[in-house]
Amino acid sequence: MISSASPAARFRSRRSSRRVTGAALAFALLFAACGSNDGAATDTTSDSTVRPPAAAAFPVTVDTTFGQVTVEDEPQRIVALGWGDAETALALGVQPVGAADWLGFGGEGVGPWAEGLYDQAPEIIDAVELNYEAVAALDPDLILDVRGDGDAARYELLSEIAPTIGVPDGGESFLTTQPQQVTMIAQALGRADLGQRLLDDIDTAFATVSGDHPDWEGQSVSAATRFGDVWGAYVDGEGRLEFLKRLGFVQNPAIADLDASGGFYAEISEEQLGVIDADLIVAFPIGLPATEITESPIFQQIPAAVDGRFVLIDGDLSAAYSLNTTLSAAYALEALVPLIDAALS
Repeated sequence: MISSASPAARFRSRRSSRRVTGAALAFALLFAACGSNDGAATDTTSDSTVRPPAAAAFPVTVDTTFGQVTVEDEPQRIVALGWGDAETALALGVQPVGAADWLGFGGEGVGPWAEGLYDQAPEIIDAVELNYEAVAALDPDLILDVRGDGDAARYELLSEIAPTIGVPDGGESFLTTQPQQVTMIAQALGRADLGQRLLDDIDTAFATVSGDHPDWEGQSVSAATRFGDVWGAYVDGEGRLEFLKRLGFVQNPAIADLDASGGFYAEISEEQLGVIDADLIVAFPIGLPATEITESPIFQQIPAAVDGRFVLIDGDLSAAYSLNTTLSAAYALEALVPLIDAALS
């Protein structure tokens, strides 16, 4: 078993990793350059008359499952409510004035991979029990709810406050992919070219890793979690599984056959837990100590667990892997790939 007991420390210590560092650090440097943008483009709260280059792109129209949304002018006050939407805006050089903190980071509502990208902390909005009055009080001119549950009533209420970019056309609950999220938000912010550059660079980072690990190609993987007394496995389209598939792994066929009525995961009872056996298991707890996974007698009997072919992640690495934004994916690559390498070596 390989565990990520101290992900942040592992991340810092692996900057010289022979397999990942080149791509990941180049990616990080790109974000540093994008964040500065000559000091003008990142200040979304300023009333300054200095306009960033994005202004020339407007008006823009974005396709969503609720129809086309037109953004007439460059937005200056953005509220980002979807899972990872705020980080995506930050990666594009734009600072939301309000944001959801889905993973409870506190402070600015972002993980260590996005620290320092805000000049001023956003107002943190509870995206689950959404307070529409609190959103309206921020006087937004654009609301991002791109990686969300796609609830029509929520969308309608938000649209009464400001133009709202909801889930993609034909999108499902929380299954907005990383390319969709970046592309839609970049379009809405008038930064489509930059969005494509971000996607190209993270693609290069994943391609570098998978090219260095040809033995991973076609090996089965289960992306699993435990919350309370319930186990779950993520399904095709969900960011965690897609992260692993980009490394060459394929979905465990036994998981693919399960009922994914949860939308983006299949619920598994402990008695059924053997179904997650695969060439590799990547697992993490939600709201529980990691020992709730490793000390489960049934989990311990799974062949992959017996052989040590699993990676247990927690803390910042778990959050980065779960968010799967372009920012967090670079962080997760740096920390997670050596753990997988060790588990399968």
